[in-house]
Amino acid sequence: MNVLFLCTGNACRSILGEATFNHLAPAGWKAMSAGSQPTGQVHPRSLALLAREGMSTGGYASKSWDKLPATPDIVITVCASAAGETCPAYLGPALRTHWGVEDPAHATGSDEEIDAAFMTAYRILRTRIEAFLALPLDELQQDRARLKAELDRIGSLLP
Repeated sequence: MNVLFLCTGNACRSILGEATFNHLAPAGWKAMSAGSQPTGQVHPRSLALLAREGMSTGGYASKSWDKLPATPDIVITVCASAAGETCPAYLGPALRTHWGVEDPAHATGSDEEIDAAFMTAYRILRTRIEAFLALPLDELQQDRARLKAELDRIGSLLP
């Protein structure tokens, strides 16, 4: 099963989602990320956070959703609609859910405050990914409606 973490810039949240999912996922599950308007570079604070959390930082790139290496089965949008961001709508046959997370790239303040914004985004995503991976995935793959309901529910979880 292929999971796509999708946002606008593909520089922070979707990269954190992809890396965290792949770090925790069981065999047979793979995440990728993309943006509807990619910035062209992964935010250095995203890579630094992944390294601090013991995850690989190699191979990540800000890319468009029309350059995906595989067709996604599940699309998770991570834009924060409360912040007025317009989240892209994936037009493929994938099951879609929304897990809004504030974009840490827009954080201001001291280095510590900006790092804290990145950590908050990461913790939210990790909490949701852990809940996703705790589901009876083999069973839910056969019941798309129930899987969709579970993913929608998970999208409101906070650490």
